[in-house]
Amino acid sequence: MSFTVAQVVHYYGDICQAITELAIERKAPISAEDFHTLNRCLDTGIAEAVTEYGRLQKEANGREEVLRLGQLAHELRNQVHTALLSLEALQSGTVGIGGSTGAVLTRSVVGLRDLIDSALAEVRLEAGRHQPARVSLRGFVGEIAMAAQLHADSRKVQLVVDSVDPALVINVDPQLLTSALMNLLHNAFKYTHIAGRVVLKTRTEPGRILIEVEDECGGLPDTDNLFRSFGDRRSRDRSGLGLGLSISRRAVAASGGEIRALSLPGKGCVFTIDLPAGAALGSVLD
Repeated sequence: MSFTVAQVVHYYGDICQAITELAIERKAPISAEDFHTLNRCLDTGIAEAVTEYGRLQKEANGREEVLRLGQLAHELRNQVHTALLSLEALQSGTVGIGGSTGAVLTRSVVGLRDLIDSALAEVRLEAGRHQPARVSLRGFVGEIAMAAQLHADSRKVQLVVDSVDPALVINVDPQLLTSALMNLLHNAFKYTHIAGRVVLKTRTEPGRILIEVEDECGGLPDTDNLFRSFGDRRSRDRSGLGLGLSISRRAVAASGGEIRALSLPGKGCVFTIDLPAGAALGSVLD
């Protein structure tokens, strides 16, 4: 069982109180010097416990950081290796750029970009460098759709983007939200079957703007671990670090929002980014 520092201090306080009450109950006097010694021993115990707790936390954080860096390096190397093999095949002249080898090269380069974007987003989150701005939702979704189409084409998946109300505005860090939404779309393309469909749409609720990504992955067996670092991934495709959804959740939270996942058994799932609505563009112009 793990304890927090506050619990440790609380328990040591309970020990002091229990000893005092026991002495009163048994009519065993405690001199001022004895009480001072008791408090000094408890203070020493608390200090040692807190020091040990800090050491163990530092070791645990160090191990996790090494694991994260190792997996990132491993994924980068795999993507570069695949890209180089595809490039060599194309340079040999035996295959065309428009065939499957070209698609593999495109997918590898896009994968490299996604890994770098996720790493940069995590660095910004850890550094607390959030730069919120008023952003047109239609313009934001339009730019995302243009970049996402490349992912969809490389996976042979259809991307459908619903129209967006031009008056809608969100107050977000554009780079962080872009990283979060692109990760949701990338996962949707990866787990949707070939020739399947991924839908990107927006809708509103009172005071809120919702951005939804619906895929055709067949449904989610369990949503509890999806947003945890190194959590279980869907299906047999284990590519990726298992960090993307965790970073996405933190990136959205930085703008005062949240991400939810809804399973549609036998069909797919819907990931929803729920954000506070900004003042409409029309009201600002008026």
